[in-house]
Amino acid sequence: MSHSSAPPPERSRPRFGLGADGTSSPLMLLVKIAGLAIVAAIAVWAAMPLLRTDNWVGLAILVAVTALAFYVYLSPRPVPLKYLLPGTLFLIAFQIVPVVYTVSTAFTNFGDGHRGSKEQAITAIEGASVKQVPDSTIYTLTLATDGDPATGDIVFLLADPSTQESFVGTADGLEQLDDGTFESPTPGGKITEADGYTVLTVPQVNARQTDIQEFSVPTDAGAIKSQGLSAAFEGAPQQSYDTGCDCVTDATSGNTWTADDSSGSFVSDDGGRALAQGWKVGVGFDNFTRVLTNDTIRSSFLRIVVWNFAFAIGTVVICFALGLLVAVALNNPLLKGRTLYRSLIILPYTMPSVAMYLVWREMFNTDFGLMNRLLGTDINWFGTTASSMFAIFLIQLWLGYNYMFLVITGALQSISTDLVEAAGVDGAKPFYAFRTITFPLLLVALAPLLITSFAFNFNNFPAIFLTSQGGPFPPDNPSAGGTDLLITYTYRLAFGGSGADYGFAAAISVFIFLIVAVVSIIGFRRTQALEEIN
Repeated sequence: MSHSSAPPPERSRPRFGLGADGTSSPLMLLVKIAGLAIVAAIAVWAAMPLLRTDNWVGLAILVAVTALAFYVYLSPRPVPLKYLLPGTLFLIAFQIVPVVYTVSTAFTNFGDGHRGSKEQAITAIEGASVKQVPDSTIYTLTLATDGDPATGDIVFLLADPSTQESFVGTADGLEQLDDGTFESPTPGGKITEADGYTVLTVPQVNARQTDIQEFSVPTDAGAIKSQGLSAAFEGAPQQSYDTGCDCVTDATSGNTWTADDSSGSFVSDDGGRALAQGWKVGVGFDNFTRVLTNDTIRSSFLRIVVWNFAFAIGTVVICFALGLLVAVALNNPLLKGRTLYRSLIILPYTMPSVAMYLVWREMFNTDFGLMNRLLGTDINWFGTTASSMFAIFLIQLWLGYNYMFLVITGALQSISTDLVEAAGVDGAKPFYAFRTITFPLLLVALAPLLITSFAFNFNNFPAIFLTSQGGPFPPDNPSAGGTDLLITYTYRLAFGGSGADYGFAAAISVFIFLIVAVVSIIGFRRTQALEEIN
């Protein structure tokens, strides 16, 4: 009698779940559970503001991405996606989305006074023109925010001493506070605490002073504005919007500003200045054509582009030249103490570049700087464009040549000496052998580095902003200095004190991207030509 010894049937994998892809290790299962839990937590956290702002498109994208992540890590099939998905999502979030947002912003008038919708602009205009009128209601004011004191929406906690009623005033209007939801020492007295809101301290009020001055609570009679830090009044707007003429009229002067949807502004009928508050609209290629058609901007832009190329190329060339000279000198085996020399040369490279820029700026100080003391001069180094450029190049040389020395030294030691020795046997002199053999081989190895160094210095914001700050500035154009790079010029347009112009700054950023991209493509093609030397 024989007994069949058939192997036990294999346990089939689940078609969908934590172990569907064959993961059986308890540790890896815990890692997968933790990872998916983090994804779910981030999705819930990100969904809250999207729901609050009715951003249904963003919410749909968030749900789709979250579902895709769960499908990829719970399904047995798309194994390659398990490795590609995180990198792809980070690439989209931190590379593609910022580029798309920057390019889309370049086609708008987004900036100070043009941040929201037309309805928001009308509300802001009417709110800013509110003035106290006879028999205005005076409230006891407590300043607060909805959420974080530094970034939350401003809220007025109001108490009416005459009626002993308490209210909360937001950008949406006035709402009465229920008993038990706030604290006040006396009925109708100053509110000291309210559920859901953060009462601001004096330092926090000072930090939000601009927001408080611009804030108003819309009411049926007009709006409520702050009057100092502890009182508010309900006044009537002096400028009101009329839907019939699509215009804003000033009750005091009678002036009228008509809406211009192409520029996103209320434009004066008599040709005067438009109202400061407008709304965000698409302006097509206007931001790009301003660079070419506006005489002031065009001359500044072309001058900055020329200096930007000179700065980037000049920095790379002088640092490479000095680094090559020092590297070749210290590569001579007959030289004693090479390790000590190399350590001393590398030393500046170990120091924080930001701190070094600040130190060098003080060294070029006219009155107390080391440079003038050593030279016995009183030169205002950052007072003229030429001296400022010279100082910047000197700083860049000090900060950059040691890095070039490092990489050139490594490249020199990787080149076989047989070629040079063979050239010497054939009668080639050392300089001729270096020029025809060593240097071309160095360029093959270092050309990509030189291209990336050019791209880095083309956008070297700290080198300018921490030293000359883009100056000196001509009297007729304080936005474009003599040593400004495109990146510092863009920064001043976007965040300068004269008012942010994000749309135009984004257009300049697109120009920077195109310039660097074209130069990099040409450079890498030249690098491929150099590889034929091998």
